[in-house]
Amino acid sequence: LLLGYLPAKKSHWRDILKAKRDLYDSFLDDIIINPSLAADDEGDHLHDVNDHPLSLDPESQWATYFKDNEVLSQIDKDARRLYPDMFFFQKATEFPCRKRGKSSQALRKRVEKTVLQESKVTTNRQGVQRLNSKTELQEYHTLSEGEEAHWEVVERMLFIYAKLNPGIGYVQGMNEIMGPIYYTFAVDSDSEWKRYAECDAFFCFTNLMAEHRDNFIRSLDNSVCGIGFWMQRVCQSIRYKDTEEDKGIRPEFYCFRWFTLLLSQEFPLPDVIRIWDSLFSEESRFEFLLCVCCAMLILVRDKILEGDFAEIIKTLQNYPVSDVQVILKKAADLRAI
Repeated sequence: LLLGYLPAKKSHWRDILKAKRDLYDSFLDDIIINPSLAADDEGDHLHDVNDHPLSLDPESQWATYFKDNEVLSQIDKDARRLYPDMFFFQKATEFPCRKRGKSSQALRKRVEKTVLQESKVTTNRQGVQRLNSKTELQEYHTLSEGEEAHWEVVERMLFIYAKLNPGIGYVQGMNEIMGPIYYTFAVDSDSEWKRYAECDAFFCFTNLMAEHRDNFIRSLDNSVCGIGFWMQRVCQSIRYKDTEEDKGIRPEFYCFRWFTLLLSQEFPLPDVIRIWDSLFSEESRFEFLLCVCCAMLILVRDKILEGDFAEIIKTLQNYPVSDVQVILKKAADLRAI
């Protein structure tokens, strides 16, 4: 509701949910394709024989496949490391994707194959080659065949988003926003919401990124809709701005991550979800996010004024206030001024 995925009238939900879930199924069919598997499909007699892995044609399916794998490799690394202190994203989902046809495969297999082949042999400065040890490849250990970890679901959603939005693609940090949204659906007590957590989380993420995507576009950093604008707003809103600057504490050292990732790395996941409940319920949600950031600074004001550069950076990058209710109350007070 808060992210505009469903209307206020519950009577409309069934039709909207069916349409969205059918649409997401079509994304799975059309976007995640392995050309080698597609060529082997029965009845694929119209397959272009000139489209092969060594083709130089930029329109080649193979050229697209290899280019996609570059993006997928970064998504895979980020998705695997999502909330490492929580076991949730590493364990198997109750509802693994059953939509993959003959022409598609698990995304992790595409990445594993590429990474393992590239990492199999290394050469030192003397030209000596050696095989990597097993420990270097342990990061790519996965569940049994037929099982699918929750991080794999996040990986697939981010890959589909990048394919559907080539103007922005995937930017590191998007996984930190997708994670809490997916988690909220995937642990719902209603099995129906859990079953379709992937689809519903994808569209909620898409709606949120429609408002937030400018903060991920580097060319817009210094525009009125970029992250630089919001960081300056935070500075201008803090009474002790001059003291911060005198100590060399620029907003890029802390506020960039706060705003871009919507505070998802500053607190444990349950607290992040609590903050997002308040944030998304606001009509001007990013104005309220600004108030939350200012509240966080005010609550550690004494430590900032008394500390040296290293102590201040440690405080702001490892935020010490654990009670998010105190932060939200202070933010509400600031918004009322």
